[in-house]
Amino acid sequence: MLIKDKKLQLNDLKTGIIFKNDKPHVKSIHAYFPSVAVLTDGSLISMYTLAEAFEAANAQVHLSRSYDQGQTWKYQGRLCADTTDRITSTFGRIAISPEGELIANLVRFDRTDHPDEGLSNPDNLGIVHSDLFLMRSDNQGETWEEPEKVTPPIDNPECEMCSPITFLKDGRWVWPTSLWRDWAGNHPYGNRMIAFVSKDRGASWPDYLDIMHSETNHSTYWESKILEYPDGRLLAVAWCFDEQENVDLPNQYSISDDHGATWSPLASTQLAGQTLTPCLLDDGTILNIYRRIDQPGLWACLSSIEDGQWVNHDQQPLWGHQSLEGTTTLGGNMSENFAVLKFGAPNITRLPDGDLFVSFWCYEQSVSVIRWFRFHVESN
Repeated sequence: MLIKDKKLQLNDLKTGIIFKNDKPHVKSIHAYFPSVAVLTDGSLISMYTLAEAFEAANAQVHLSRSYDQGQTWKYQGRLCADTTDRITSTFGRIAISPEGELIANLVRFDRTDHPDEGLSNPDNLGIVHSDLFLMRSDNQGETWEEPEKVTPPIDNPECEMCSPITFLKDGRWVWPTSLWRDWAGNHPYGNRMIAFVSKDRGASWPDYLDIMHSETNHSTYWESKILEYPDGRLLAVAWCFDEQENVDLPNQYSISDDHGATWSPLASTQLAGQTLTPCLLDDGTILNIYRRIDQPGLWACLSSIEDGQWVNHDQQPLWGHQSLEGTTTLGGNMSENFAVLKFGAPNITRLPDGDLFVSFWCYEQSVSVIRWFRFHVESN
């Protein structure tokens, strides 16, 4: 069914801060990679990473909480303690399961052998070794069980942390990720977006969905997300980077009509962006929040799938479209580009009243903060 071209209206737009270092003249604390979940009592909890720099070895996951639908936030503390035998950095996302259990999926990067390097090797775009974990809370994040190590369904993968767990209607949990080279440049599975699958609420992960890869293996698929339509179709999106040409391609998408067993050929969203997060609206359209590269800033775009094809409607800027902080640096070395990013990783949460709550990290006055926007979407 064709949907008439729509205008995007972001009504009653509000913004604020989840976390900001209030003493940047005393200590270096930057905030990155937020996610937000609505708890069963209606309050909100946010998880994000704090570190002294973007790829600092002391990066760890922290929590804040809001009791007024995101208007104000109170810092709660660290999620988990430091490792004692290794130097590790932890990144993660948070979501609430259909049963009301709070789930944090985590990637712990081992920095022991490269304490003075970033996460990625500038010579080959490899990454330090990573381990996967889950943490659970059955009391709305007040206390947490000990980390559960996740055994992935493929041997020794290096994985990107890019998405919360997606809970499907058939009871499966899926964990979208991208496979990376190891530090030495080994890449046995090639550049792929996959999603680990659990059928027992995260106790085991014996299967995976093979979603995106290129025949030439020159393209990588980062910051991937999966959403489910009411009829069970799955939509996957990802930031696509052509390693051979050293250029970003438009964000890519693929659709599965058989619960993830097979996927349609990769196609372009025609959005010139990097990190992109989609949210399915009640009328079947998709709200995309993404870091745009053909223009500065974080943008909102209304899209739809019409006869299997991605169609873009209206776009509106949210943040950074009139400032240098909203630019995205592009150069020949992607590892170096990561190190100078100024904003990204948007997360979208639907609030109980139907409003959408968008959180992301961004540098403002030389300090990286977690900023939020709240609005109600109307399209006409």
